[in-house]
Amino acid sequence: MSDHPATSQTLTPRGAGILAEPEAEFGPDFVVPQHWDRYSPEEHAVWDRLYRRQAELLPGRAAPEFLAGLAALNLNRGGIPDFEAINRDLQALTGWSVVAVPCLVPDAIFFEHLANRRFPAGRFIRKPQELDYIEEPDVFHDVFGHVPMLTNPVFADYMEAYGKGGLRSLGFDALPNLARLYWYTVEFGLINRPEGLRIYGAGIASSHAESIFALENSSPNRMHFQLERVMRTRYRIDDFQQNYFVIDSFEELFDATYQDFAALYARLPGLATFAPEQIVPGDRLYQHGDQAYANSGGRFGNEGKSTSPV
Repeated sequence: MSDHPATSQTLTPRGAGILAEPEAEFGPDFVVPQHWDRYSPEEHAVWDRLYRRQAELLPGRAAPEFLAGLAALNLNRGGIPDFEAINRDLQALTGWSVVAVPCLVPDAIFFEHLANRRFPAGRFIRKPQELDYIEEPDVFHDVFGHVPMLTNPVFADYMEAYGKGGLRSLGFDALPNLARLYWYTVEFGLINRPEGLRIYGAGIASSHAESIFALENSSPNRMHFQLERVMRTRYRIDDFQQNYFVIDSFEELFDATYQDFAALYARLPGLATFAPEQIVPGDRLYQHGDQAYANSGGRFGNEGKSTSPV
C-alpha cells in the first residue's frame, strides 16, 4: 500500500460515490462528517473480512501495546467503526480523537491535527478486489492500522510531539526528512521485545502480507533506530520495505525525537541520503537482508509467486 506521510499536498478525493465531498463542502481544517449511515452492507463486509484476517494473524506478531489498543477500542463491533463510538473510548484513554477527512490533506493541516490530538482518517474503504494492495490509505489502514497505538500514552505523546514538530518544521526545507521519520516509525516501525521483534507500524499492521514479510523474510534489513540515520534514509511507497528500523521501547522513540530539530535541519542538507537497502558503518543490525525480493523485481516481478505481496 502506498501512503503519503506528512508530505501530501494533493487534494484527491479519498474514495468516490456517496462519500465523496465537493471541495466546497469542507472547511479549512478539511474535516467532514463520516456519514457512517451511508456505508453499504458490501463495504461493511470488506471491513469485517479484513479485520478477521488481521486479528487471526497479529497475535504473536504485533506489539502488545497494539493488541491492547485493538481490544480497548473494540473495533470488531460489526462493520466499519463509527468514529463517534471510537472517540468516546479513545478520548477517555489518551485525549485523542479520530476525524474524517475527504482527501490527503496539506502538510500544515495534517500537523495541526496531530498537534491537537486529532487523527485525520479517510472514510472510504477499498474494493473487494483490492484487499491486498491499495494505492491510497483507506479507513481500514487509517483506523485499524493507526488508532490502536493512540491508546498507548507514550506513543500518543509521540504523535502529538510529531505534529508540533511538523508545524515548526515548516520554516525549514526539511519535510522529506520529517516524512522519513513518520514513515519508518508510525507506518513501518518494529519494536524489540524479549520474545522477538514485534510490529507497531500501521502500514505493516494493516497489511496481511507485510505482517509476515517484515518479521520473517530474509530480504529486508532490520536495524536499530537512530534519528539522523532514519531522516537520511529514503523509502519505498509502492512495495514492501527494504529496511525496517527497530526501537527498544516507545520511551526510546519519544526521548530521541522530543527535541528542537533546528540544528539537525541545518546539518542535513550537507549530508548524503541513503538508499532504502543501504548499510553504513555504525548500523546496529538485527538482520543484514539479502534483498532477494527487491532484486527480483518486487511486487511486479514476483506476481504469482510465493514472495508476492498480493
